[in-house]
Amino acid sequence: MPINKELIEKRQEVKQNKPDFVRPESWRYVRLQTNWRKPKGIDHHQRKQKSRGRPGLVKVGYGGPKDARGLHPSGFTDNLVYNISDLEKLDPKKDGVRLGHGVGTKKRKEIVVKAVENKFKIFNARVSVIANKS
Repeated sequence: MPINKELIEKRQEVKQNKPDFVRPESWRYVRLQTNWRKPKGIDHHQRKQKSRGRPGLVKVGYGGPKDARGLHPSGFTDNLVYNISDLEKLDPKKDGVRLGHGVGTKKRKEIVVKAVENKFKIFNARVSVIANKS
């Protein structure tokens, strides 16, 4: 059962009314990816909002609800953990755990075991808990 369900639903509702922001002229040239880049030219039509039919610009008003920012799609908050002491500061009922990229396998196993004991939601374990018990 996901927590913060109404916040996640509200975020999805806002997202449906937001346009897809694509890089200007990416539909025209194969060499340009579609990921967003702000138009910065002095005469750029999209920056000046001159012509119809151009995609919208990224603006402040398109943001999602403030309460839902930083939430994982499961409803838990997303927290980076590098060691067991970071884990002790969190609440398993509302905080999810994402293990840091630089954490090695040995410490990762220890953190995963501790997180499973405390019933944390782990987003990127990469280590099976069953393998730790052997």
